[in-house]
Amino acid sequence: MAERSIFTAREAAFLKALVDDDVAFMIVGLSAALLQGAPAVTQDIDLWVRDLESPRFRRALKKVGGTYVPQIGLNPPMLAGDAVRLFDLVLHMSGLGSFDEERAHAIPIDIGVVQVPVLSLPRVIASKEAANRDKDRLVLPMLRDAALTVQAVRRRKPSGTRRRSRTRPKK
Repeated sequence: MAERSIFTAREAAFLKALVDDDVAFMIVGLSAALLQGAPAVTQDIDLWVRDLESPRFRRALKKVGGTYVPQIGLNPPMLAGDAVRLFDLVLHMSGLGSFDEERAHAIPIDIGVVQVPVLSLPRVIASKEAANRDKDRLVLPMLRDAALTVQAVRRRKPSGTRRRSRTRPKK
């Protein structure tokens, strides 16, 4: 069966360019939850980047035909271009530590072309709880259930590792 991805080839190429150019970033929000198995639906991909002014970040964008549009007045910074159109830039995560504190505990997840750092499901939940918006309160029960399922799966032993009897059959 073919591997499924929440990313188009262009979006995956952008994430690969970020990794290749050693940009400090991570996927956060419901996209992060989705990548960890939560049955979520989202319209965008939240991307938290340590330094939006970094030449490495700009180089990665340029590789895929994307452009950085800085914050102007009340308009937040954003990305423009086909490969990056669904990415939203996150400047702060409610209820969480600094970028570096959270990135230190990010989970590497393989998206087919590269491994990307992803905010852990418990930290996504903590942020949604702290933000306390209507839309966050609506998804919290599902995220909590998904976190319990992920924990249960991680605790299970892989198949084929059952302990076998040490006694030999009688002849």
